[in-house]
Amino acid sequence: MEQKQYEYLADNPNVKVLPIMLTLIIGAFFAILNETLLNIALVTLMDQFSISLTAVQWMATGFMLVMAIVIPISALLLQWFTTRQLFLGTMVVFTLGTIICASAPAFSILLVGRLIQAVGTGLLMPIIFNVFLLIYPPERRGKVMGMIGLVIMFAPAIGPTLSGVIVEYLGWRYLFIIVIPFALFSIAFAYKYLVNVSEVTKPKIDFVSLLFSTIGFGSIVYGFSSVGESKDGFASPNVWLFIGMGVIGIALFVWRQLKLDEPIMNMRVFRYPMFSHAVVMFLIIIMAMFASEIILPIYMQGPLALTAATAGLVLLPGSILNGIMSPFMGALFDKFGPRVLMIPATLVLSGTMFMMSQLTVDTPVWVVVVSYILIMLSVSAIMMPAETNGLNQLPKRLYPHGTAVMSTLQPVAGAIGVSVFISIMNSRQLHVLQKSSTPTDPATMNLALVSGVELVYFIAFAMSIVAVVLSFVVYRAKPSDDDEVSLSKE
Repeated sequence: MEQKQYEYLADNPNVKVLPIMLTLIIGAFFAILNETLLNIALVTLMDQFSISLTAVQWMATGFMLVMAIVIPISALLLQWFTTRQLFLGTMVVFTLGTIICASAPAFSILLVGRLIQAVGTGLLMPIIFNVFLLIYPPERRGKVMGMIGLVIMFAPAIGPTLSGVIVEYLGWRYLFIIVIPFALFSIAFAYKYLVNVSEVTKPKIDFVSLLFSTIGFGSIVYGFSSVGESKDGFASPNVWLFIGMGVIGIALFVWRQLKLDEPIMNMRVFRYPMFSHAVVMFLIIIMAMFASEIILPIYMQGPLALTAATAGLVLLPGSILNGIMSPFMGALFDKFGPRVLMIPATLVLSGTMFMMSQLTVDTPVWVVVVSYILIMLSVSAIMMPAETNGLNQLPKRLYPHGTAVMSTLQPVAGAIGVSVFISIMNSRQLHVLQKSSTPTDPATMNLALVSGVELVYFIAFAMSIVAVVLSFVVYRAKPSDDDEVSLSKE
């Protein structure tokens, strides 16, 4: 493949870029869809295998745990294997895990299959981001990354709805069976059309870094995920033990990377101001999303007395619009840069979060629908543009490391967000009930829950104010030379 004349493959008439994109997007869609397909079937699995809630939660906790372990080493794998080898290998692993899940005779086998799926899913997104960075020049990446955003948001949005229908009419095994042919198609399509776009350098493998990474990221995700499983919450010694191990492990991992000539995850990506800016924005948006996606269903099924199905439908328009708008937001980013999108989007997000902090037991459902739509539209105008802008500033040699950092943050931020917001809500709810003279009265319990929801959204509002401030200092990043940080502003 002749690449010497072309800096980016999208400008090479001899390379068919569209099949490469379709290959990656098909694989990503069904891998991400599979993440949320199982959530609504957990109760069914408890009955099927006669297991406890704590045991079945490992289907979700274990999935995030494995992703947190494998994603940090994705930068290393991207330099050891060709694009073709890594994508085909990843999809084969994912498909194998899916087949094991579909045919599992016992819960232990089902869990093993789920963890194998997590290996494939965890490696897939860093591969996709890295390939798109190599294929497209910075001025065309916004729209392409918007397409990825559509996949990332649309797949989880339809997952619960699709899962409910499949479980009710076909059975839980079909949650995996229907994914298998599409995964096989993705493998066949990739075998025919996917070409190598990355350079294989085979850097030295530092096994001490791998150990620190596994202990650090694995322990911190497990620690925060265990908060809900303990009656003591954050006061549980077991929770603090693993969180402490995680913090120490990550600190040692970062220290080790800064000392190595060929680090597994190069922390020097944080020397680039727009990348660091994007990381902070990314964390804020992930937290804001979890405040809504986790807390809102509890609020709707509690004080608003909606069914689980109705609560899911209330959230569906916002999630679908987020996915649909992502490519358009990407195109606007390519044309106007990040600031034009981020300033109004963060202001809308902040205002909506404040409005959500004023929820009551009598809030009309349409207010929740509109608020969630505004939140998700704001997210589509912030998250992908911020991430694309940050990655744009990195030199090509740091693309694998930048994508690995961003991808690692997702399960870590997810685990922290869920546990922290649930803990805040529960603590506030308990405080209100303890002060009440009728703590067992349903009306009092609803008021206590609403008080917890209000506090969560007020904290999310405070976090969104930080995003507003950051949106005023963002600028369009330009690709940096290998040996210097680009500080040029536009």
